[in-house]
Amino acid sequence: MASFKAARALGRLRPVASTPVAPIAPRIFTPTAIQQRRAYASKKHPQGFEAPSTADLAELRDRVQEFVRREITEEVASHTDKSNAFPNEMWPKLGEAGFLGMTADEEVGGLAMGYQAHCIVMEELSRASGSIALSYAAHSQLCVNQLQLNGSPAQKEKFLPGLIGGTKIGALAMSESGAGSDVVSMRTTAKKVDGGYVLDGTKMWITNGPDADIIVVYAKTRPDAGSKGITAFIVDTKTEGFSCARKLDKMGMRGSNTGELVFESVFVPDEHVLGAVDGGVRVLMEGLDLERLVLSAGPLGLMQASLDVALPFTHQRKQFGIPIAHNQFVQGKLADMYTKLQAARAYTYATAKAVDEEGTIRTQDCAGAILYAAERATECALDCIQLLGGMGYVEEMPASRILRDAKLYEIGAGTSEIRRMVIGRAFNKEFWSVACIDMTYGVTLATSFIPHLVITYLMSLKFGASRDWSSNDDATGAVIMSVMSEEIRSKRSRTVLHCSRGADSLERVVRQFGPGEDAIPFEVDAG
Repeated sequence: MASFKAARALGRLRPVASTPVAPIAPRIFTPTAIQQRRAYASKKHPQGFEAPSTADLAELRDRVQEFVRREITEEVASHTDKSNAFPNEMWPKLGEAGFLGMTADEEVGGLAMGYQAHCIVMEELSRASGSIALSYAAHSQLCVNQLQLNGSPAQKEKFLPGLIGGTKIGALAMSESGAGSDVVSMRTTAKKVDGGYVLDGTKMWITNGPDADIIVVYAKTRPDAGSKGITAFIVDTKTEGFSCARKLDKMGMRGSNTGELVFESVFVPDEHVLGAVDGGVRVLMEGLDLERLVLSAGPLGLMQASLDVALPFTHQRKQFGIPIAHNQFVQGKLADMYTKLQAARAYTYATAKAVDEEGTIRTQDCAGAILYAAERATECALDCIQLLGGMGYVEEMPASRILRDAKLYEIGAGTSEIRRMVIGRAFNKEFWSVACIDMTYGVTLATSFIPHLVITYLMSLKFGASRDWSSNDDATGAVIMSVMSEEIRSKRSRTVLHCSRGADSLERVVRQFGPGEDAIPFEVDAG
């Protein structure tokens, strides 16, 4: 099924000889696991999504490489960097190729191929031009995918066709000059008026901001409510009161137009609220993990670009009568560059595969993939310059552009320091999540993996303390299974569920909501 989708969508591109790529080891699924995979995948993917096969992904990579060879030559990449201007004719070309809607519904023009496919496009575009790829990601992931995940049917029908076709340019406006890593401290406000909201404030470092037609904007609808008072809006930049105050002159990613945006009494109708009012943080955080995942493919492309420059140069450049690549010090650098690329590539695609095939979005892995890839990309770019010697320090070669572009990934989409914090906090949350549910009937989940960890989850906060177990079996059972983390279940350890009353009901509910015959063995103690 997915093969036909890919062939139909990308068939307009000329076939080319396959370029060798690092294989991704296939995973073996039992029938039960396959059923779970499809059920999970539908939560973050279009209706009826099926994970693409290895052959689909290899074919897609070939098509993207052919597109890049034809449309994003070294001359185009160099001119984009030197002029600090995005080649706007690229948008309809990307749209015609189908690359702007990798994760979107087919009904609105998307390919519905998932996040592995999105990472492939991002990697190959970055290999040719880091700045063009960054603008591509801001459009296709930060804007299009946010609308795909959180937009109403009417919003998708109205905005996605133009964005996916490349006739409209998209962006996301979250950061402010005083609210970067601490995004919840944003000051942009949205005041309720008759028929909609009025936005006032500024946004900073917005990729595609100077060019965008459609922007997903976060603003405070209840300024005193902290994270619970933020709402996401879809803003048409033609609306009166919107302006781009300035285009930023950056060190790297030049040509990925970035700006400071101003909202002066910008009216946004009620039907352009994205998600729930005051539910913007959920929209934001839901997209942030996937944003980091897709963006982690950018450094992969830049690492490959470093090797593309360094490998032929070191085998052609001779000193002391032999190619410098025959010297062990040079071989060591090349080997390190290659190993870093392959390790980072494996991490990114394993994480994306888990999202596509299992519906598993692990915050620590999405943050970890971009953390590792970004830092390794900077190292590889520095090694590339060193291997080129004097030629690496002049603008005739793309090495300096690769380095300047790579450094952005240690800053954008959360700095490396923030990513480390995110991973640490994910561990805290993970090891706090499984253990005890306390409501009318106390239930304790204990495993041999963490025998002494017993945390109380007050179900009364969600269902009310007076709720009776038997009258709320479905909701209770769903919550029980949700708090049993994947990490604990994967240990295959025996789980004992202790309850004072209602043991028969508990056993029925757990078996109903558990993952089937493949579940952890468990027993009910009605002691």
